[in-house]
Amino acid sequence: MANNKGGLGQRGMSALFRDNTENVRVDFDGELSTQEIDIHLIDRNPNQPRKTFDEESLKSMAHSISMYGVLQPILLVKSEGGRYLIIAGERRFRASLLAGLNSIPAIVKELSQQQIQEISLIENLHRENLNAIEAAEGIRELMENHGLTQEEVAVRIGKSRPYVTNTLRLLQLPTEVMDMVKSGKLSPGHARTILTVDNKEKLIEFAKLACEEDISVRDLERIVQNYFSDNAQQATAKRKAKEPLPLELKTFVNDMKRLFSTKVKLVRNGSKGRITIDYFSNDDLERIHAIMQLLQIYDNRSKEK
Repeated sequence: MANNKGGLGQRGMSALFRDNTENVRVDFDGELSTQEIDIHLIDRNPNQPRKTFDEESLKSMAHSISMYGVLQPILLVKSEGGRYLIIAGERRFRASLLAGLNSIPAIVKELSQQQIQEISLIENLHRENLNAIEAAEGIRELMENHGLTQEEVAVRIGKSRPYVTNTLRLLQLPTEVMDMVKSGKLSPGHARTILTVDNKEKLIEFAKLACEEDISVRDLERIVQNYFSDNAQQATAKRKAKEPLPLELKTFVNDMKRLFSTKVKLVRNGSKGRITIDYFSNDDLERIHAIMQLLQIYDNRSKEK
């Protein structure tokens, strides 16, 4: 069971994530003291759940920082050799480097590895900086590294249990489709709609269709429903086709095989069905036709008698 003690506390955690603009002044609670840290002593967190950063957005923030400074401190922990590791605020750190700052306001805390991972994930989720796949990967790592259940993760990151479950399900997608979600070409809603498609090629086809045709989630749901409906009908037809033939029909088919010297197939659907007689060349077709003509002649003579 994960340890709940030793965290930032409810008030401290709230202060860290009170704004959504990342460079707006925040009045922190008394126990969170801010200090200026040499920016060249700070390292990025290799386990940061967010992997992609928009360059234009960073330039815009760098401009804001050049004008007004870093108004909201980043969160750090001490690491080896007198250095620091970023726990929250990597965008502010990157933008500060672009702005040419030599130091940055920061809060330095003592945190466990689980707390570090939780806070990194929480910050990005609350600011909606993560794409759905990055969020899913962060949640999975948090669960695997610290033995947490989906319910426990939901409580820690301030999300509902269904959110955690549905987000994790996106990791079942083929890599090609996950890349579409990461790049923003395919929305999480579209991705969840096609998750139930068990045919990988068809799933990718639906994903590409959603991207190229810009169809709504509702329309994609209809397409997937039609796909399952068609599959169900085909499966029913195949199942009926595989039902064993009664002995009299088997005898009938075997008699036709001997008569025409070729493959004969009978497909039955209740009291109805169809018969297929194979031929392998024009000569073979003419041979079968000749046999049928002989049968017709014989039948006509029988009627004349």
